[in-house]
This record gives sequence, C-alpha cells and structure tokens, in this order.
Amino acid sequence: MWLSYLQPWRYAPEKPPQSAEPLPRSVSEKWAAFIQENLLMYTKLFVGFLNRALRTDLVSPKNALMVFRVAKVFAQPNLAEMILKGEQLFLEPELVIPHRQHRLFMTPPFGGSFFSSWPPTITDASFKVKSHVYSLEGQDFQYKQMFGTEVRNLVLKLAQLICQAQQTAKSISDHSAETMASQSFFSWFRFTPSEMNGSYTGNDLDEIGQDSIKKTDEYLEKALEYLCQIFKLNEAQLTQMMMKCGTAQDENGKKQLPDCIESEDGLILTPLGRYQIINGLRRFEVQYQGDTELQPIRSYENATLVRLLFRLSSVLNERFADQMDVLCSREDFVGRLCRYHLTNPHLAQKTRYAPMVKDRTSQNWGPKISLRFLASYRTLISLLMIYFMASWFYIGPVGCTFIILIAYFLYAIIMTFFSEGWKPHEH
Repeated sequence: MWLSYLQPWRYAPEKPPQSAEPLPRSVSEKWAAFIQENLLMYTKLFVGFLNRALRTDLVSPKNALMVFRVAKVFAQPNLAEMILKGEQLFLEPELVIPHRQHRLFMTPPFGGSFFSSWPPTITDASFKVKSHVYSLEGQDFQYKQMFGTEVRNLVLKLAQLICQAQQTAKSISDHSAETMASQSFFSWFRFTPSEMNGSYTGNDLDEIGQDSIKKTDEYLEKALEYLCQIFKLNEAQLTQMMMKCGTAQDENGKKQLPDCIESEDGLILTPLGRYQIINGLRRFEVQYQGDTELQPIRSYENATLVRLLFRLSSVLNERFADQMDVLCSREDFVGRLCRYHLTNPHLAQKTRYAPMVKDRTSQNWGPKISLRFLASYRTLISLLMIYFMASWFYIGPVGCTFIILIAYFLYAIIMTFFSEGWKPHEH
C-alpha cells in the first residue's frame, strides 16, 4: 500500500513514448507538487523502513525481495531529485524573500502557477511543504533529512549487511551442495550430518532450493545497485566493504566468531554480534560439555537401549575404575592402547566453553567405558548387514562376532601406532 501511494503516476492514464529500446520510466515534473505536499510519506517512512531493514534477516528470500522493491521504487529516474528539492523547500529559512509574508497566502490567480520560475512560486511551494509537515508532526518537529549524513550512514550500514547476507547465502548454498553430495546409504534411515553432530545450522534457504538462493542473491545485488544510485554512494567505500565481508573467515577457513568485547567475565556480545547470531551470519561452535553418557537421546538412537547400556556402562565403570586408571596412566604401548579405547580424561579441558564464562573448573571425568554407540540405529543396521553377509559364507553369529572383535583390535593397534599422541576414541 505504501509503495502504491508513492507512485501515483503508475495509475495515471499516460502512454509511455514508444521507442526501439525500452528505457526506465522517468518521473514527470508534473508530480513534483504531489511529492512536495506528501514529503513525509517519502522521507520519514523511508527512514523507518531503513531502521527496520537493519534488523531483518536479509538472507530470507522474502525479506530480500522487500528491500529490493523499496530500493527499486526510490531509484526511479528523477524521483530522488524531487525528494531532495522538497527537503530543500522545507528547510528554506523563513526570511529568504522580503515579501514572503505577503506572498505566502497569494492564490494562484494572483501569484501565478506553482511551476513558474519567479520567486513567489518557490515561496508558495515552501509554504505547502511546511504546512504538510507541521500539520502532521507539530511545530516542534525535528526533521531528519533523507539525504543527510545520519541517514546516509544507515544506508551504508544496510549496504554492509547486504554484502554479509550475500556471503551467508553463498556459504549456505555451498553447504547444501556438499551435504547433498555426501549423502550415503544410511541417509535412507534418517542419518544426516546435522543429527550425528547434534546441531543444526541451517536456514530456510535449505528447504527452498538452489533456485531461490540464486534469486535471493539477485535481489540483494540489485537492491545494492539501486541504493548506490539513490544516495550516490562512493564505489571505493563499497569495494572496501565487500572486501571486509569476503575476508570474514579465520585462518582455519571457518567463519569468525560473532563480534564480542573482552571483559573480566569473558566475551560479551556487542549489538552487532547479537545481530550476526540472530540472522545466522556468524555463530559460536557450541559443544556439549557435560558427561557424554548423559546427553539427550537422539532421534537416531533407541531410547530403551540407551538406558540399558547406560546402566551396564555405569556398573562396569564403578567396578573397574581403579584398574582403568592404572592402565591409562602407563606410558607404554598398553597405556596408549587403553587410552585410545577409553574416554579421554582431559577431554573436558579441550572443549570450547560458552562465551559468557571465561574461567571454569574443568571436570576430570576419568577413563570410562561407553557402550552407547551400540544403541544407534546406524550401528545396529551395520551389524545386521555384516551378520547377514557372513551367513552367506556359512559363518555363525559367534564366529562373526569373534572376527569383528579381532578386526577391530587390529585396527586399534594400527591407529595407536600411527596416531600422534593418544586421542579419545569416538564411535
């Protein structure tokens, strides 16, 4: 509705001039009076939209389309100049022309038309603009110029967010392509990488497809182009801004952490950092930091088996805790082999804690046996397939189990030899 009100010329019975090449339709000068008498509809509402767009997830196709449509409307040829002229008329001092007080209230038959070039016409136009603004906002209204420094800085900030959103959409597209390429047979059983890692980092673009991602990038690119046309943005600033967005990766090739400041209590998110997290531009690598046996039951695990195996593991860990400590404390090959099979006692010290807490007392969980991997549907289906294939060679369940244990023991020995330092065993 707002965009329709701003463009009355779209509904006027006019025929565009026919030409061989279609050109962008320029706003006729006859609409200057309408724009001046409705100045706040163009300027104040645009500033309000700008503040709202800065808090919007621009990676979303619907939001990207919204910013694109508004930028396209204001980028129509000659419209920005008319708005700027209306602002100049409103900001014009009261005593520029000596006869202003007499000319202000002159009617068109005595003062001429509004489009004549002599000074009384400019005075009457200024009066109409001021009447429009003060009647809506009051005499004490502090007008914020659409083409002033403050709004220009907001536009530059929006341009930066558009660049970041383009980079985010590209990374989501690459991640979706890698995920689809890495799907295996077990994906039929709902074993996806996000489930196995216990985290989800997707966006609504994941469910829409590559075509919408491409369309989103086009919307953002055109919106940025239109903003540059409206506000005459400096190309050097935009190039530097895009370079900053393009280098938003750390030395490991991953995204940087959200914007934070260092304090006595650790890292504290800044308003920019909160915006980055809300819109999925950056994130913390959140990891489970408690006892691995007490993690919530996943969708790819059997709840009954998880509980039974936890009880069995607890009994074994309580009974053989001292023996496992002695074995893991050895510095020979046996100690390294035991440390490979059992949970790393220093795992809690290596995990990444939440950003709000700087120092935590690391808990030494101690070496222990974990049988929870046997409750995974993936593990159970793999074992069933191995037993089924072994039956073709007339190998019974007992013999197949023995072969699996021997093969795994040889694998563990090889990994112990070639691993640099002992590492925790993960299933």
